[in-house]
Amino acid sequence: MKEVLEILKREIRNVSKDSSLFLILLLAPILYAFMYGSIYLNKGEEKVRLALIDNDGTAISRTLTQQLNSTPMIEIVPSSNISEAQEMMFQGEVQGYFYIQSGFEKNIFSLKQTNVNLVLNASRFLPSSDLLSTATKVCLTVGAGVRKTYFNKQGMGEDEAMKMTNPINMDYRPLYNSSMTYGAFLLPGLLAIILQQTLLIGVAAAFTSEREEKKLLSLYQISKQSISKMIFGKSLLYFIVFMIFGFFFSVVNFSVFDVEVRGNYFDLAVVSALFIATIIVFGMLIGSFFKTKLFAFQVLVFSSYPIFLITGYSMPYQALPRFVQMLSDMLPTSPFLKTYISIVQAGGSLSDNLNSVIHLVILWIVFELLLILRIKYLVKI
Repeated sequence: MKEVLEILKREIRNVSKDSSLFLILLLAPILYAFMYGSIYLNKGEEKVRLALIDNDGTAISRTLTQQLNSTPMIEIVPSSNISEAQEMMFQGEVQGYFYIQSGFEKNIFSLKQTNVNLVLNASRFLPSSDLLSTATKVCLTVGAGVRKTYFNKQGMGEDEAMKMTNPINMDYRPLYNSSMTYGAFLLPGLLAIILQQTLLIGVAAAFTSEREEKKLLSLYQISKQSISKMIFGKSLLYFIVFMIFGFFFSVVNFSVFDVEVRGNYFDLAVVSALFIATIIVFGMLIGSFFKTKLFAFQVLVFSSYPIFLITGYSMPYQALPRFVQMLSDMLPTSPFLKTYISIVQAGGSLSDNLNSVIHLVILWIVFELLLILRIKYLVKI
C-alpha cells in the first residue's frame, strides 16, 4: 500500500506541474459541461417562423391561421403570394410556408375534401419535423371541429357527434421525454461523453508523458516491480477526481439543465465507477502507443465526435453498418451509455441492463490484461 500512495503522490505532482494535463483533467470537464450544456438549455425550438398564404380569406381559414399561430411552436408570417413566401424561405427568414387554397371553406361546407399545402426547408430537419407535427395536429383539430359542427346541425347530441367526429381515439403518452425535444434527449449523453473524453485524453497524455520523458522505468521501480500497483496507483487520482465530477454532473448540471434522474443514484454511481475505471485503463493502454504527448493530444481530441457517432446514441445501433457495430462493441462508451440512459431517463436499474454491465466488465478485464502485457514489454526495452 505504501508504494500505491507514493505513486499517487507522484501523479498529483505531475498533474499539478503540467498545465495541459491540469487543464484537461481538472478544468475542462466543468467548463465543457456548462458550455455545451447551455447550448441545449431551452431543449427545443419555439416560435419557428412559418409564412402563410391565405387565398381563401374566410372564417374557417382565419380560424386555422389563428390556431397555427397560437401554438408554442409556430409564429405565422403573413405572405401575399407563393413567390414571396418562397423568397422568404430561400433567404432564411422563414422555415417554410403554409398555403390555403381558394375555395377552402366552400369545399368543407360542400362535404368535399379540401387541401392545404405545407412546404418546409427540410435541410434543417429538427424545426421542419416539429413544424410538420404541429401543423398536422392543428389541421386535424380544426377539421374535427368542422365535422362536429356539421353533425350537431344534423341533430346529433354532443356525445354522438364527438364519436362520429373521432371514431378512433388514440391515447398518446410519450414516456421519458414528455416534451419530445432534442435537447432533453441529447443532454444526458452529451454530459457522459464530456466526462469520458476529458478523462480519456488526460489519462492517455499523462501515460504518454511518462514514456516521452523516459520515467516509466523509475515508476516501475517505485512500485517494487509490481505492475498491478503501478496501474492502481496511477489510476487512483483520476478515479477519485472523475467520480466527483460524475456526482457533480448528476446533481448540479442535471439540476441546472432540468434533467430528471428517474432511476436509483446508487445504480448510477456503480455503473459510473465501472465506466471510469475502464476508461482509465483504456486511456493508459492507448497512451502507451504514442511517443509524444502532443501527438496523443492531437489524435484523441479528434476522436470525440467519431466515438459519439458509433456508440448507437445519435443513430440507433441496429441501423449502423455491421463493421461499425463491431467497433462500437469494442468501446466502453457503448454499454455504459445504454445503462446510463436507461437509469437516468427510463428509471431502469443495473439488473435491467445486466448484459451491458457484463459487457463493460469484460472490456475492463480485457483492457487491464492488455495494459499489463504492454507495460511488461515497455519496461524491458
